Amino acid sequence: MVIVTLQRNKCIGCNYCVELAPKQFQMSKKDGKTVLIKSQDNKGFHTLKSHDHTITENCEAAAKACPVHIISVKEV
Repeated sequence: MVIVTLQRNKCIGCNYCVELAPKQFQMSKKDGKTVLIKSQDNKGFHTLKSHDHTITENCEAAAKACPVHIISVKEV
């Protein structure tokens, strides 16, 4: 299982995550911050749990490119 976590409230809207992992991230038209698609919100931490390990590489690239380091990716 792949677990991707986003601290959305700290997002600065740089769009790198959307460019690197467009199937998992999109920009909100309301506030210009990123949205982790199909995630669950728990007090500002948005978490996506997926059995699709093909998303790992793109999500890890997005996490590395994020200038405020608010994305984490774990494989369990």
